[in-house]
Amino acid sequence: MQINRLFEIIYLLLQKETITAKQLAEHFEVSSRTIYRDVEALASAGIPIYMSKGKGGGISLLSNFVLDKTVLTDVEKENILASLRAVSAVDLSGQDTALKKFSSLFGESYADWIEVDFSSWYNHTDEAMLFQTLKTEICNRKSVAFQYFNMKGEKSFRNVEPLKLCFKGTAWYLYGYCKTRCDYRFFKLRRIKDLEVTDEVVKNKAPKRILTTEKYDQEEYLHLKLRVSHEMAYRVYEEFEQYKQQSDGSFIAEIDYPNGDWLYYYIATFGPCCEVLEPIEIRNTVKKKLQETLNLYK
Repeated sequence: MQINRLFEIIYLLLQKETITAKQLAEHFEVSSRTIYRDVEALASAGIPIYMSKGKGGGISLLSNFVLDKTVLTDVEKENILASLRAVSAVDLSGQDTALKKFSSLFGESYADWIEVDFSSWYNHTDEAMLFQTLKTEICNRKSVAFQYFNMKGEKSFRNVEPLKLCFKGTAWYLYGYCKTRCDYRFFKLRRIKDLEVTDEVVKNKAPKRILTTEKYDQEEYLHLKLRVSHEMAYRVYEEFEQYKQQSDGSFIAEIDYPNGDWLYYYIATFGPCCEVLEPIEIRNTVKKKLQETLNLYK
């Protein structure tokens, strides 16, 4: 508690030239004697803080002071601000209070070298509100209930103990213990509807690491061999590790992809710019699905 108070004292003194010990004591709800001890602690740490008596006197910092080499190195300060900017990207209040305080402490030159935004290019206001609600209930350790749509479009009611919010790939997921299925599950936020907070207390605890390669290795993967046209070169560079460009500009690209309906959705995102070469059964299934799609336009 004291270290938080010491940092806030510095922040308050950066905003005002002079503050009395009585004012600080009332602000923190402590005694004036405690404030005097805090001033001594800051001075011992090398902070240029001083006290003056008489009319207009009080506690002050030397002019043009920023928290420089007295406590943290430049690299440490940059790492702190980078982390705070990443956290502020999911703070829907938009206040960036901690970021503003530490930017003042470190000096403005450290404040604006990185920007993070996890939101989609599309307008997902509902998802943002859902994120904030889940964040609150995870901290409050309260269970939630909602309607969930799986990748096949099937709707089911779920009663879940929310444990963590996770960002993977291009989307946010809720990780929690599903009391409906009696197992730990991931739920894509965009497929959660009609969320309600219940009075049931969360009993389970989230593991420290969830998004581990070992967990995803449990899925069945297929090795795909694709011919991708030169129009999609940017996707080849971004998404594939194994590829070889052909004389006509196209690419022979290979990738391991989880088996399931999402496999065909992934292939479809390339439109007419991708041909499945192997495995042959996947090639045949894609041809069948494309024919079914064409039948809709007859």
